[in-house]
Amino acid sequence: MPCAAAQAQVPDADWILQAVARPAPSRTVFVELRDSPMLKQPLRLQGEYRRESDGRLVRQVHAPYAETTTLADGEAVVERAGRAPRRIALAQAPELAAIQAGFGALLAGDRELLRKTYDVQAGGAREQWTLRLVPRDPRLAAALARIDLYGRGAELRCVESHPAKGAPQRTLMAGAAAAADGVADAAALAALCHGDAAR
Repeated sequence: MPCAAAQAQVPDADWILQAVARPAPSRTVFVELRDSPMLKQPLRLQGEYRRESDGRLVRQVHAPYAETTTLADGEAVVERAGRAPRRIALAQAPELAAIQAGFGALLAGDRELLRKTYDVQAGGAREQWTLRLVPRDPRLAAALARIDLYGRGAELRCVESHPAKGAPQRTLMAGAAAAADGVADAAALAALCHGDAAR
């Protein structure tokens, strides 16, 4: 069964990048979990990512508050109702630069930017793959140890950021975000991220 054998092959990074790239404009829903020792349970943010035709990457949070972060031209603009927009140079905010160079490059299919910023390692099979991004820049590596991406076929389902210190932050996307509706248990959400939950 050559087809089945091909599907079981370990995908290379280029195959994954080609599979998940989306022509602009594109959008995908997300559920992001932020853990903190000060919180009894992770803060759960819901919203959507958009990649606009002009190359801007927009992260729009709908709940539990409304906030829009736009990444473009080397800066992030953070907007909340009733407040003046905040402008942050990406050079001063490695975690935001990592989003643009990682997630933004994935959606755009920009292999050059991704490989310039990260060492890229692929694993798994085409029906359930992982892509590990390890920062090349020592300044970024001081804040971010790695990003692990989980997907199935052409669907990027979860982005798991591992800071240099502290707990990982998980962003469930697309089908995994939909499956997370009503799920509060941290272990169940981690399983959804990693693709271990029942399909």
